[in-house]
Amino acid sequence: MFGFIALNKPSEITSHDCVARVRKILKLRKVGHGGTLDPLATGVLPIAVGKATRLLQFLPENKAYRALIRLGVQTTTDDLQGEVIQSQSAPTLTLEQVEPLLRQFIGTIQQTPPIYSAIQRDGKRLYDLARQGETVEVPVRTVQVAHINLVAWYPGEFPELEIDIACGPGTYIRAIARDLGAMLNLGGTLAKLTRTESCGMKLSESITLEQLKIEIDQGSFSLISPDVALQHLDQILLSEIDGKRWLQGQRIAQDLSPLSVSEVVRVYQEEDNLLGIGTIVKFDNYQVLSPKIVLNLNAN
Repeated sequence: MFGFIALNKPSEITSHDCVARVRKILKLRKVGHGGTLDPLATGVLPIAVGKATRLLQFLPENKAYRALIRLGVQTTTDDLQGEVIQSQSAPTLTLEQVEPLLRQFIGTIQQTPPIYSAIQRDGKRLYDLARQGETVEVPVRTVQVAHINLVAWYPGEFPELEIDIACGPGTYIRAIARDLGAMLNLGGTLAKLTRTESCGMKLSESITLEQLKIEIDQGSFSLISPDVALQHLDQILLSEIDGKRWLQGQRIAQDLSPLSVSEVVRVYQEEDNLLGIGTIVKFDNYQVLSPKIVLNLNAN
């Protein structure tokens, strides 16, 4: 099996748990995921099957979410999994006070990820250090937020704001909820999160674990082809001779004039025979195609 699954991850299980369940359903060990979702979050979790696990790093990076932010509550984890640090009711808070602040989160922004996150420091996950009671310094990172659109406003003792967010890799929606609450001097936390798009895969095209099991049992399941998942990359077609040299890890010289140095491309021998992923490099004042990932799909 060689390809991808747009899995609709359920709440209250980890991304690693999802991989384990897919392995069991497919009866295949080589399964991986692209882009961790928090246990409480739901939505698109890209799954790679077989040798496609080597291609996860080349999938599109942008993501999209639907988030429900609860204002007036601050937690240790910046979502409802954590302990409440402070609580302050805000029944008079209006959307007119909140909505203009959302603009400050659009564009290139500096963001401090939550203390409880999977970021590594000195080889250890931050959430492990936090659970051990260590003082954790979280490095500020630069992230991209393409847009934030208002979906709904729910007034009350602890008002809630529902928004759609499109962003680049590494963006923490929990941090946006926390920082929005801080701007209002009320506190804020993420009450619910659904990833609606990841790695070019959309929630509307995703499949649940239960559906996957049914389709496998019925023999009707089909993987997302790497040709579809990687269509954002340019492709190069090699001759039979060059294709054999490519599979041996050799650089290939041919007309690469439309492509730029360092560009990542799909490499084929025939239109439906993906050989792997290459990159354009400069060699002796001309450009050559250098192997990055070599896929010998005919080998065991």
